[in-house]
Amino acid sequence: MNMALSERPSQPLSGRPAGYLQLESYSSLRQFWTYLGGASTAGRRLSLMRGDSLGTCRRRIAGYRIPNAGGLIDAARVLAALEDGLTPHPALIALMADNPDVLRQTLNEGYDLGLDFVLAFTSARDLIVRPELKYRVSEFVPPANPLPEGLPLTPRRFARDELRVLLDRACGLAL
Repeated sequence: MNMALSERPSQPLSGRPAGYLQLESYSSLRQFWTYLGGASTAGRRLSLMRGDSLGTCRRRIAGYRIPNAGGLIDAARVLAALEDGLTPHPALIALMADNPDVLRQTLNEGYDLGLDFVLAFTSARDLIVRPELKYRVSEFVPPANPLPEGLPLTPRRFARDELRVLLDRACGLAL
């Protein structure tokens, strides 16, 4: 569901739900609308969260991808997942041999890091965000030797300032 620029939600959330990170305190509806407008202009998909009305100040911003993001993988988490069961793949075997570079290269060559954000504005005037980050097969250059399905490819944790820059880029507000 794409939202028109003229639609400006004005009902703040009553509080900060679990899993959200504060981007700004003492923010404004204008800043929230700036992000929504920028996201729409940048071609991102804007949608309502389940249970929200059109007036609720919370939207999912989807469709931003970062290519060549293999260096952002949390190799320790992938390695921990491999302890439950290993599907033979050269990148995973190299990771188990303490060489994460092959996995990073595989991700760089055939995967993009997809970033979706749930952006909201609260009645306490906080601008909050919940990032949803996931590696996805590249739309343009799929991997020659894809990684096994169901492998939890988790990027490292990002600091608040890093998430702010990524959100700004996703919404076309920064280069």
